[in-house]
Amino acid sequence: MNWLSNLFFGSGVAHCVLVLALAITAGVALGKVRIAGVSLGITWVLFVGLAFGHFGMDVEPGVLNFAKEFGLILFVYSIGLQVGPGFFSSFKKAGIKLNAVAMCVVFLGVATACFLSFAFGVPMSTMVGILSGAVTNTPGLGAASQAYLDMFAKEDPSISLGYAVAYPLGVIGAILSMTALKFLPGMFSAGGDSETKKRRGVREGANRISISLVNPSLFGKKIDDIVRLAGKYFVISRVCGPDGRIAIASPETVLERGDKILVVCDKKDTDFIAAFLGEKIEMEWQKLDTGLEARRIMITNHSVNGETLGKLGLFGGYSFNITRVNRAGIDLVAHSNLQLQVGDRVTVVGSSGAIGGVEKILGNSMMKLRQPNLVPIFLGIFLGVLIGSLPVSFPGIPQPVKLGLAGGPLIVSILLSRFGPHFKMVTYTTVSASLMLREVGIALFLASVGIGAGGDFVSTVVCGGGYKWIAYGFAITVLPLLFVGAGARLLLKTDYFTLIGVLAGSVTNPPALAYATSASGDDSPAVAYATVYPLTMFMRVLTAQLLIIFFVS
Repeated sequence: MNWLSNLFFGSGVAHCVLVLALAITAGVALGKVRIAGVSLGITWVLFVGLAFGHFGMDVEPGVLNFAKEFGLILFVYSIGLQVGPGFFSSFKKAGIKLNAVAMCVVFLGVATACFLSFAFGVPMSTMVGILSGAVTNTPGLGAASQAYLDMFAKEDPSISLGYAVAYPLGVIGAILSMTALKFLPGMFSAGGDSETKKRRGVREGANRISISLVNPSLFGKKIDDIVRLAGKYFVISRVCGPDGRIAIASPETVLERGDKILVVCDKKDTDFIAAFLGEKIEMEWQKLDTGLEARRIMITNHSVNGETLGKLGLFGGYSFNITRVNRAGIDLVAHSNLQLQVGDRVTVVGSSGAIGGVEKILGNSMMKLRQPNLVPIFLGIFLGVLIGSLPVSFPGIPQPVKLGLAGGPLIVSILLSRFGPHFKMVTYTTVSASLMLREVGIALFLASVGIGAGGDFVSTVVCGGGYKWIAYGFAITVLPLLFVGAGARLLLKTDYFTLIGVLAGSVTNPPALAYATSASGDDSPAVAYATVYPLTMFMRVLTAQLLIIFFVS
């Protein structure tokens, strides 16, 4: 039976694969168990890894580091591809406010760490390790270790031990803080219908309303002129005249008094458009549209990627109308300058024959979408690692700062998913493939962190006074999140599901993001996470280095 013992407690490729696979399997299985309706989900993989490491089921350091970093790269890269299409529009609308909230969490965490270090006599090098673990920031740990090595030509093991001890409660503390914020009395309606409606409004993006034209200044005008007068993007899909006949609207269609129209517009513009055109009414268009149909067509023709509706001749047709485009779960109002991407779902209204013609142009072949596009993924990872490894020097700081293996791939994936179509690059990934990349990545990362820290975890906590480090790390995690989270909700009226995405990003905590996404049921936490993550990652790395440089002697 020596072969079995060597397989579990020996070395080699088979041993490494077996231990990682077993840790992930057990962790995922435990993550499905709910206690009082609450589950830590994928975070259980970390704790199973800690147990494996404690009982001697180690993995070779080189293999473990590769699995950890590659898993993290896969996780953040898949997030960037998912949220990239909505990232820049989100940043324009609320990015400054969200990043300000995240920076408050960062600086309050650093201030808490400094206070604890001076108040309880903990060496700053150790406290920086605790800080990095409390905010689950591996690049910060690496930056601090490297800065210490460069300054003193030797390593300080307490930096890594502080990280390992604080990391588990860093994960749990972030999740508990988000849960506590949800139930603070008098402040939150996140569990109720009002917050759910807000969240759905953010997700849907576009709205369909029926309006009776009563504005006399618009009688006898063409739809194209009316849209120009309004100064807003909206689409008039169908027109029902006084005789009850329904026709497809075109830019040349002339509207008259009493015409009933179906309008598609941004949710935020709904009230303005309704007041501008006339008054809202209730109409069941599907029952009246006997000769028309509405169909969603998937864009799978790669030659369409990056082209606008106007250039393709698909906007303003007479026999059909494109009303909205669904991209990454968000409905966009169609207009002539809207660029299409492979994977978009286009809503077309018209006769069966006209819709068939549009279908030939756009593709609508699910078989093409199921074929994986590996070039953008691995090209993006290559560019992300390159950018993440690029040292950036600042005046007065002796050590260069890097984005790391998490920040670089995230930024590149966001840029590729947003601007790739401009260069005819297809970045679309099916939902199932994206989720698979994400889950495999985070599972590898957590299992590797747990196995690596498990060997010294118990001895440090029980014999070395490390239990105090746990308390320090928990305070660094929880206090900034609760204080800033409450302030953001009370003073800035930040949506709860967006807020927990910001808080997860401010502590660079992938398990907290997974929890936030599952709690919200949509992508709003992931968009908020990606909005603040790049700047947060940079500041976490920078502050870790600065604390070593200026406070360690």
